[in-house]
Amino acid sequence: MKDVKTEAKSDSRKEVRFNTATDEQIRMGLASDIYFTRTLEELHRSGSDKKVVAEITVSGPLGNWFVFCGLDEVLTLMDGVNVDIYSIPEGSIVKPRDDNGIPVPVMRFEGKYSEFGKFETSLLGFLCQATGICTYSARIKQILGETPFYSFGIRRMHPSISPMIDRAAYIGGAVGVSGILGAELIGQKPVGTMPHALSILVGDEAAWKLSASDNGNGQKRVLLIDTFMDEKFAAIRAAETINNVDYIRLDTPSSRRGNFPSLIREVRWELDLRGFRNVKIMVSGGLNAENILELKEAGAEAFGIGTSIASAKPYDFAMDIVEVEGTSLAKRGKYSGGKNVYKCQSCGSVIVKPSNYGKYECSCGNMVENLLGPVMKNGKLTGKRDDVEAIRKRCQESLHRMINSES
Repeated sequence: MKDVKTEAKSDSRKEVRFNTATDEQIRMGLASDIYFTRTLEELHRSGSDKKVVAEITVSGPLGNWFVFCGLDEVLTLMDGVNVDIYSIPEGSIVKPRDDNGIPVPVMRFEGKYSEFGKFETSLLGFLCQATGICTYSARIKQILGETPFYSFGIRRMHPSISPMIDRAAYIGGAVGVSGILGAELIGQKPVGTMPHALSILVGDEAAWKLSASDNGNGQKRVLLIDTFMDEKFAAIRAAETINNVDYIRLDTPSSRRGNFPSLIREVRWELDLRGFRNVKIMVSGGLNAENILELKEAGAEAFGIGTSIASAKPYDFAMDIVEVEGTSLAKRGKYSGGKNVYKCQSCGSVIVKPSNYGKYECSCGNMVENLLGPVMKNGKLTGKRDDVEAIRKRCQESLHRMINSES
């Protein structure tokens, strides 16, 4: 005979879910603001549904540039939806305004409003957060140059979006990610050092030996040395105790940190003095775009950056109708009519023009490229999706060109 109480408990547990939308709920348009649903109901009831052109532009935070990211999830969401989509390639570095101050559209949708209106909330969410994280990661890359940094921030955010965080950080410039799912998404091995918990459980030296022995798949030997001892003496002891140490990691809490750059310089001096010039210093804990350069100049040679990347401010993308049944029409403050985005391959000039403008030539006389290209036709991809490595390469090459042009 079945235990009724046990069965009831089992059924009750099945009903408990994390506070996240499922893939199916997002595809159904349920992860949406209610006024879109109401609007679509009214349009259906009144027979007022029309073919429109809608564009996505950014309002803020502006800055001089951002990295467009999150297109992959938009395409997943719109798969099978009867709409045509044009987009700037993911991983592109984009100015929020063109050379004449006109907002730069990153995507254009063409189709019946009833086909895609209910997805506006979700598709903007995909773009806003991924772009914010990716752009912040790229700014870290711009500051650090060839000095490696790793995405360590998923513990600060909801676990359901951890793969997205790591993907966006990697595209922006992180050389590795700590998340298991994030690493799988980008086709890499997850990277990590050792937690303080290991030293607390088995002691520093045993923890260092265990960590150093677990360096398969080309992982570096990274020893966390600030659990119990003064950083200088712990660094010396670790270097003398463990063979072939690649990095000692300083994760000193802010309450004990004092002057962190001075601490790094002191540790570097003591290691060099004893012949451990090959042992590098990695730092983590509370790092951001404002303090990493000082730490690099003090002698830090690798960075584990968490919260500042993972919780980067989202970009304020908005979707606006700019054309209705072939007639240019937009709300106040928006530029009506579908548009193209032209970039000069020589001088780098970016100009937005109406999509029916005709042939456009740069004032410098060189070739231009229309950045808004077709990515979906009637809900079907027009070509193969870019893989993560191609997207990252696009971002890093653009960032490199931009840095060189500013220097």
